[in-house]
Amino acid sequence: MIDPGKAPQQSTEKPAPPVAAAPKLMAGAIFGLAFGFLLQKGGVGKFNVLIGQLLLQDFTVAKVMLTAIVVGMVGIFALHHFAKVNLHIKPTRVGANIIGGLLFGAGFALMGYCPGTAAAALGQGNWDALFGMAGLVVGSWIFAELSGWTKRTIEKWGDLGKVLLPDLLHLPRGVFVVGFAVTLTAIIVLLERFTTR
Repeated sequence: MIDPGKAPQQSTEKPAPPVAAAPKLMAGAIFGLAFGFLLQKGGVGKFNVLIGQLLLQDFTVAKVMLTAIVVGMVGIFALHHFAKVNLHIKPTRVGANIIGGLLFGAGFALMGYCPGTAAAALGQGNWDALFGMAGLVVGSWIFAELSGWTKRTIEKWGDLGKVLLPDLLHLPRGVFVVGFAVTLTAIIVLLERFTTR
């Protein structure tokens, strides 16, 4: 594992002027379009595929998500190992995670889309996704209005700090990443072999 002192450090320079931010915004737009294109091509922008996942009848979404987790995990930890990126770990707050997960799951079940898939669905002409996008905006506004209260209450419930699964399991990160990648890949293979979709 790399010495944290050798990892790239955050810059202490002044923020870039708005003109210099234009290439970053353009790159973000390009990657966003590519992400939406891949979601659509993967079939996870379709209402029937998403509802099929929730009903445990179509495992396309699970296979796409597990593949993304494996690729992202291996890529990020490899880049971190070679001191090319810093890990920006968000604190684990059990109470907030449970409540947020329940709200997200309820919204997903009621609408049949999550935020990313709703955007992809809207892009392919599914106008029903507009209701979800409106809900996303309203929910974001409510969250922003309540953020002061949630910081004093919910975010303190089960605050474990900045931890990763390998730390909680007392495993070296490299061992965990390889083991978890193999496990998730095996699950993907099993889903591909023993499910209809």
